[in-house]
Amino acid sequence: MKVKKQKRHRKTVRFFSVCFGFRQPFKVLCDGTFVHHLLVNNIMPADTALSNCLCAPVKLFTTRCILAELKTLGASYSHSFQAANKLTIARCDHEKRKGADACMLDVIGQNNPEHFFVATQHVDLRNKLQEVPGVPLIFGLRNALFLEPPSSFQHQFVKASEEKRLHMTEKDHKLLERKTRGLLENEDVAQSKDVEGLESHDPGLQAHNTRKRSTGKKLGVKDRVQFKRKKAKGPNRLSCKKKRSHENPNPSSIKESKEGDNIVRRSRRRKRPRRDKSIAGADKGSK
Repeated sequence: MKVKKQKRHRKTVRFFSVCFGFRQPFKVLCDGTFVHHLLVNNIMPADTALSNCLCAPVKLFTTRCILAELKTLGASYSHSFQAANKLTIARCDHEKRKGADACMLDVIGQNNPEHFFVATQHVDLRNKLQEVPGVPLIFGLRNALFLEPPSSFQHQFVKASEEKRLHMTEKDHKLLERKTRGLLENEDVAQSKDVEGLESHDPGLQAHNTRKRSTGKKLGVKDRVQFKRKKAKGPNRLSCKKKRSHENPNPSSIKESKEGDNIVRRSRRRKRPRRDKSIAGADKGSK
């Protein structure tokens, strides 16, 4: 159940933040009955309980008229008066003290300009505030806090405001007509000047429509989308193999080169001196 309640509360908070411009930290206007309910049911601290209910940081406010009413209720509401006296005081501009309900209605006004969340236990006050656009309501039930979903009147108000935004107002329509008339007059004047210039230059020429078509080049806008044609690129040099020479050398030159190598090799051989056989035999006899 807690998960479903948090989803409902988040949906309601999102509705008021998107449609009526509520921003964090949210401002909560508390009356004496709500403060008394928090103390009786031990829902403390109040700011953390309300921040958990709205899933966002909050600031608590009250008015001087509410404090004066709590003070007149006697000793049974003394703790409530002390707790409410610690809250931030919202400006109500009442010289004479009014009731809490009347004071809160005056602070909220016709469209809740201060974006207050109203926390109260008065059912009649909640019913009245449901007919005011942009007023989310908080109430307590035993030891839990609840955020009321937006009323049907508030949904209808949002739809009507969205439809008004889509349609053109009378002022905008008049401004548009003035601008179009001025543009048409300027075009007619330019056309008449062109015709007079042609007649003065050559009276034999017939006047024709010299209205220039408004092209987008003046505004820096092209009529058609121009695509760049891709040129044929050459092959990638790094991915290509080097060309091999397929020329066949002459066989005669090959033979000449081979013969030249043989001559060089033969010339490099060492020539050992040869002795005569007779000299070799004499040497053996002497030994």
